[in-house]
Amino acid sequence: MTADRDDNSGQQEYGPMRSFGRRRSRKLSPRQNDLLEDGLRQLSLDLSKPCPADLADLFAGATKDTWLEIGFGGGEHLLWQAGDNPQVGFLACEPFIDGVVKVVDGAESAGLNNIRLHADDVRDVLPWLPTASIARTFVLFPDPWPKKRHIKRRLVSPDLIAELARIVRPGGELRLATDIPDYARGMLAAVRKERSFGWLAREPGDWRARPSDWPETRYERKAIREGRKRYFLRFRRFD
Repeated sequence: MTADRDDNSGQQEYGPMRSFGRRRSRKLSPRQNDLLEDGLRQLSLDLSKPCPADLADLFAGATKDTWLEIGFGGGEHLLWQAGDNPQVGFLACEPFIDGVVKVVDGAESAGLNNIRLHADDVRDVLPWLPTASIARTFVLFPDPWPKKRHIKRRLVSPDLIAELARIVRPGGELRLATDIPDYARGMLAAVRKERSFGWLAREPGDWRARPSDWPETRYERKAIREGRKRYFLRFRRFD
């Protein structure tokens, strides 16, 4: 998954259907290449080894919880959350290389040691994670694939929600966001089908207004500029 919204439907695919388009928008500068080669190496998850039973072991500093962001795009939300919650370890997946470089740069500049990255598809990581190991998961403004023939490529699906239900611990939270009305309906339908999460909304303002601990991203700003409504969906994992 990626927050990059370019349609790359002509690209040949192998294996599971991809929910993201191109992986790089332009040539990287020498400094960006250094960040990608050296900085990313230090932050990358090593999926060739078994996942530790205690995810706190993945981080250099002490952490009490682990949160997962799927498709962090330009990294604004991830970096803000990591800086505002130093006691939390963040696992984050993004195949779009430009966004990965921005997060590596931002983490290095801010001295954040509570981020670990997978610069590829989240479906590589989900089976690796232990059951009930994640306290909060974010999927914010994923690629909408607006054309009807591409809807099957959308990331948030019953299959994804079922896997998230496995890894999110009881009482944990799932946060979804989109600016596409029919995708919002599809997200709700996928969560309701799985039946492991309860929707936390009690009134329209609960899904129309972004909570104060949910920073704005570039994709939300684009939606605002273009006059689109945004939908902020929060769910709690049943005990």
